[in-house]
Amino acid sequence: MTRVSRPTGIPARARAYAVAYVASVVAANLTLDVFLDLPVFGTFTFGTVFFAATFTFRDRVHHLSASRAWVYRMIAWCAVANVVAATATATPMRYIVASFTAIVLAEGADTEVYHRLRERSWAARVLASNAVSVPVDTVVFVTIAFAGSLPFRDIREIFVNDVLWKFGMAALIAANVTRRQRARWAVAAPRS
Repeated sequence: MTRVSRPTGIPARARAYAVAYVASVVAANLTLDVFLDLPVFGTFTFGTVFFAATFTFRDRVHHLSASRAWVYRMIAWCAVANVVAATATATPMRYIVASFTAIVLAEGADTEVYHRLRERSWAARVLASNAVSVPVDTVVFVTIAFAGSLPFRDIREIFVNDVLWKFGMAALIAANVTRRQRARWAVAAPRS
């Protein structure tokens, strides 16, 4: 019986994206109670700006590592780092619980969807997994963090704006990556 060896190392780029992922989540949660009032859209949490980046960093780690177990370890490191940073900055417990719970549930859902679609293009995997994880993350986080402390109107605006921003950024980045890949393929294609 011939054994097929699999690479055990995780590429340096995947590690760099993992560090950026953890840093973005921590930054998002340190600014989660900074609110912006946007014309037309209404209330928006500044942390969402950072959190939109986490979806891209995580998706790049999915792509580069090809290891579901490694992605789950990254999510665990992120959840723990987030709790440590939040505790060190005296973040209210409801935000810590909201963030930890949202990370574990949404990122787990995203990982499962992404890995079930490995045969699809990167953009298709990103859009499908984010179509699940973005609403899960937003519902869990916003409900635990803000229910009872903000008016329902503000919570509704935060929910809508967060989903639009996070998914919109994921779609733009997926389109840009796809465009760049096609441009590379066009250059690399043999000319007849």
